Amino acid sequence: MSVLQTVDFDEIISIIKSASGLFHNEEAAENVTIKGRADFVTEVDLAVQKTICKRLAAKYPDIQFMGEEKDNSDIDFDKAVWILDPVDGTTNLIHHYQENCISLALYECHRVVAGFIYNPWHDELFFAKKNGGAFLNGEPIHVRECSDLADCLISVGTAPYSHERADFVFHQIKNVFLRVADIRRIGSAALELAYIACGRLDAYFEPNLKPWDFAAGMLIVAEAGGKVTDFEGNPITPEHPQDILASNDRIHREMIEVLNQ
Repeated sequence: MSVLQTVDFDEIISIIKSASGLFHNEEAAENVTIKGRADFVTEVDLAVQKTICKRLAAKYPDIQFMGEEKDNSDIDFDKAVWILDPVDGTTNLIHHYQENCISLALYECHRVVAGFIYNPWHDELFFAKKNGGAFLNGEPIHVRECSDLADCLISVGTAPYSHERADFVFHQIKNVFLRVADIRRIGSAALELAYIACGRLDAYFEPNLKPWDFAAGMLIVAEAGGKVTDFEGNPITPEHPQDILASNDRIHREMIEVLNQ
């Protein structure tokens, strides 16, 4: 039996929402450890991951756990695994910029089969199940039908951990900016993917994202009628870091062309 059939989605949502209260602990959010260039972890990240990991392990002991704030070298992708980003948008959290979220995916048989993204500041829960559609707070969502880049709103990522790629990244951003209605920089890959799924954005791209950044969002976008690939149009996998291009699918090929100019 697939592990997906054993999962109680309402219970998973409850677990996620119960941990999200930790986002409001300002003292914990201001207790910051620097992991690398522009790469931070707060006590909120650690507490959220600990809470969710503990509750998932108690309920689903046979499903592995992959989290941003742990060593994941022992993960076997031939078996089912939870993929968690406890706070996607940690830098935003530190600066009291309320665009951050919990992102949780279930990965089985080398595909994402369920995805959850929760923004506690706006009480927005995005959810998708493989072949089951995408939802925001229980209501079906779909990508926007914009097919003309000139009318599209595009979100960009700056790869802040890789300043050596700045020339490449900002060359791409300029090329896109000159073709579209406008661009945005939100600072949370998971939310940017969720916003494509519900029609607030038409596309998003960023190089070298980690699995926990995009695992849940890639399914939510796909189930909402969109598309997620690398910059060349190849399928992606959360088994390793990836360059990510997500869109409403109507502009995907043109976005690939612009990104590779």
